[in-house]
Amino acid sequence: MRMEQQNWKERDRWGVKEFVLLMVLEFVIVIGVIKWTVQPIYSGWLNNELYAGTLMGLTIAIVLLGGIYFIALRPKKLSWSEVGVKPFQMKDWKLIILYSIILLAGAVIIVVLTSFIGNTWENSKTEAMQQNVTLVTVLLAFVSAAVISPIYEEIFYRGFLYRWLRTRVGFKGAILLSSLIFTIVHIPTYNVMPVNFFSGIIFALAYERTGSIWPSVLVHGLTNGTMVLLTSLG
Repeated sequence: MRMEQQNWKERDRWGVKEFVLLMVLEFVIVIGVIKWTVQPIYSGWLNNELYAGTLMGLTIAIVLLGGIYFIALRPKKLSWSEVGVKPFQMKDWKLIILYSIILLAGAVIIVVLTSFIGNTWENSKTEAMQQNVTLVTVLLAFVSAAVISPIYEEIFYRGFLYRWLRTRVGFKGAILLSSLIFTIVHIPTYNVMPVNFFSGIIFALAYERTGSIWPSVLVHGLTNGTMVLLTSLG
């Protein structure tokens, strides 16, 4: 196990080609095309930002996970374990709980410190849920934020992106660059960008410490889910 962890941090099977193609997929196809063309169609079709946002999350999940498979894994005859989809040890639960607490506490502190910023841009799914808090809307928002987003975001941003950077610019460079990219893709929710950056660091640390993507998925899901529940109560 120790040797396997050491190997994934020092080398991978990809080159610049895979990195560029997946960044184009994210920044050009997902952000430049899908978010600007498909999302308005979903909103008009469903007439509900929560439903549209959830469907949008599923669409992006399919596109990005499909990109990982067809660009990074299948051509190299690699399994999903190459991007961290592998079991983790029971002792890692302590790390998951610790990082979840640190992230939640850190997020609260960051929000308080940045509360003086006047211009905010709330998540449309959050606003839609707050306007109509029911068991269905809370459950849908929870599944979207605590299940769908953590799985595809962690596999893409930590499983591939962080690992690709880790083998080339080292631990510090990888954790900062991957967190920065993770923050940029969440624009225009400018008011939570510092929280996104902090979250990216915590998620990358979970992957770094365990060699599995599931601890970062669980930390991501637990914190997102907690935020949804707290928002619904507010």
